[in-house]
Amino acid sequence: MAEYIEKKLLAKARLIYTAALKAVEPEVLIKQNVVLHDKHLFIQGKKFPYYDFENIYLVAIGKAGPFLAKSLINRLNNQINGGIVLHLPQNPISIKNITCLPASHPIPDRKSVAAARKVLDFAKNIKEKDLLFMLISGGGSSQLCLPAEGLPLKDKKVLTRSLLKAGADIKELNTVRKHLSKIKGGRLARAIYPCTVINLVISDVINNDLASIASGPTFWDSTTYKDAFNILKKYSLWEKAPDSVRRIIENGVRGNEEETLKKNSAVFSRVHNFIIGDNKTALQAAQQKAKELGFKAFILTSSDRGEARVVARNYVSLFEALIKSGRIHSASVCLLSGGELTVTVRGKGMGGRNQEFILAVLNKMEKSPLKNKNWLILSLGSDGIDGTTGAAGAFILPSTIKKAKKLCLDPASYLENNDSYTFFKNLDCLIITGYTKTNVMDIRMFLAS
Repeated sequence: MAEYIEKKLLAKARLIYTAALKAVEPEVLIKQNVVLHDKHLFIQGKKFPYYDFENIYLVAIGKAGPFLAKSLINRLNNQINGGIVLHLPQNPISIKNITCLPASHPIPDRKSVAAARKVLDFAKNIKEKDLLFMLISGGGSSQLCLPAEGLPLKDKKVLTRSLLKAGADIKELNTVRKHLSKIKGGRLARAIYPCTVINLVISDVINNDLASIASGPTFWDSTTYKDAFNILKKYSLWEKAPDSVRRIIENGVRGNEEETLKKNSAVFSRVHNFIIGDNKTALQAAQQKAKELGFKAFILTSSDRGEARVVARNYVSLFEALIKSGRIHSASVCLLSGGELTVTVRGKGMGGRNQEFILAVLNKMEKSPLKNKNWLILSLGSDGIDGTTGAAGAFILPSTIKKAKKLCLDPASYLENNDSYTFFKNLDCLIITGYTKTNVMDIRMFLAS
């Protein structure tokens, strides 16, 4: 009977997270937010005189970029005069009249630099009476990489890896990257000015901070060189940083390097920003599907942040409290949350923040009085890629605890080695979605029945 209940819970969980991912697919988001009608373009109700522009161009960056571009071109009846789309090297694409360039993620490489130079050159040739759609999504920071003068790419790569390994969150990472770039922090907007720019953005950051998404190439930046310096100090990376990095940031702090563009810059007077999809969009779709499946469904937050294993302990405590209170005995309940956690890597294993979160949950649930109840807990990356693995995330059930013991798999040991992928692969508890064509941070689900 228990096995049957678990299979049903897992099947329902898959339907719920599939609904969440579907809701943030580029084609769905473009259709919902962009309308061409009676010679006017409407985006979230704002009207633009579409046919008054001499040329219409697009530039697409980030993991969702190619799919946003294809969807927008179809939505606008193929009335795009040209543009550039960046794609992951392992996922080549072809779009008529559009230059498609490979650019790497999460660590930039020479392809990223070459792509950024092409985008910057393209931007400089756009005229005042033209319209440029900037299609922006998570992953754009790495793909659009043009290091500051005197900064070798290898030094920027070393620093990026160090920040990721240290557990820096996306805002901190992008604050540093913007101050080591020729194109981020509004600098691309300056190259495009004075043409009209429409930013259509799928957000992969907490609170939809436009300055952080893809490091804000066409949005103003409130951070400074001093902030970048403080972040490197915070993670004990300043002394270890390459000389070229320290030199640029030190010069910036002294006022000898040009700052990123700020809010009052005239450059942004013709830039229009629209968030068309985010984590909350996905969670709301998940909530609706859960209700259709008979759950009482609640969204806890779309702003999870912090160290994965610490947040995991807090969630287990909350889950236990809710079950013990009797509030979820009368009906099946689905608790949903999202955001983006971090992992401080100390071990040599494989994994990602979602798998690490679930492993930490399992380590805690192993001693919980709830281990014999009917529940399922999962966490997955909306882009289908968790860390450096081919999995999106992982799930656990009460039987997972028993199976781990039977196979002599110690969650604490695997957690200590940051080897969540191996642990869950041995238990057949990985979530494999494949590349999802979108990116709105992570989705967590807690089911009880």
